[in-house]
Amino acid sequence: MDRPGALARLRAAVGSLAAGGLTDTRSWCVALSGGPDSLALTAAAAATLPTTALIVDHGLQPGSADVARTARQHALDLGCVAAQILTVHVGRVGGPEAAARAARYAALDTARHGAPVLLAHTLDDQAETVLLGLGRGSGPRSIAGMRTCDPPWFRPLLDIRRSVTHAVCAELGLPAWDDPHNHDNRFTRVRLRNEVLPLLEDVLGGGVAQALARTAAALREDTDALDSLARDDLAAAISGDAVQIPAIEQLPAALRRRVIRGWLLAGGATGLTDGQLRAVDALVTAWRGQGGVAVGSDRPNTRLFAERRSGALVLRCEPV
Repeated sequence: MDRPGALARLRAAVGSLAAGGLTDTRSWCVALSGGPDSLALTAAAAATLPTTALIVDHGLQPGSADVARTARQHALDLGCVAAQILTVHVGRVGGPEAAARAARYAALDTARHGAPVLLAHTLDDQAETVLLGLGRGSGPRSIAGMRTCDPPWFRPLLDIRRSVTHAVCAELGLPAWDDPHNHDNRFTRVRLRNEVLPLLEDVLGGGVAQALARTAAALREDTDALDSLARDDLAAAISGDAVQIPAIEQLPAALRRRVIRGWLLAGGATGLTDGQLRAVDALVTAWRGQGGVAVGSDRPNTRLFAERRSGALVLRCEPV
């Protein structure tokens, strides 16, 4: 039996998503940059359900408006019912990559009007994400990579290699945009893609990207199970807005820190780091009268502190 063509493989992946995690969905959006991954996904998505293409113009490169307009026309030619260009302002918080990502996701979230959004991350992107997590020591949550279903975001191509999306564009005769940033070694992810992964493939004899993706999948199963247990433990330990320390101090560290993380996030914490979680955990396990731990806050002009008080963990807000 002949192997199915590249477009047929993408349509099968997108169709599986529609028949699985999005069974009640009658239409969806797709994030389209104009590059080969998102163009290929747009072609498969538009052949499956009524699709609106959302094209984010970050304005970071000369000619970005022309790239966006070309992507919009491709989307309509591929059968999208609508295609919208979203012009954003990219700030500076967290560095250029993080700032662009934050602006992009915010614009997509506003423009989707309640519909799910398909993202064109591939197996290769997943492998790069796992390596970034390993290198930064970010813990299992980061090494577990991206989820296929993370509402409102959906990634049907996480089992598909980047070579397949390029082949789809070749099949359809689509002139995909080649983002210059993908060749700029100032960006960590670009160096991983162009230098580190090829070296690992050579040293380890191939199959590294697939192995990293399998590692991410296995870790997601483990973290999902632990997170479920931690939610139950948090529910049992919470009293008002405080966590009763006797209810969590004997828990295994992996569960206790997840309980603390869930409590902090529910209280308005944001951008939590491993160091902050361990410092709050020390308020439970290594109490010596130390002061509170400052964590990021989702409230403007507000500082948030986790403190130990009368045998419980409490949150205190302080104006900046």
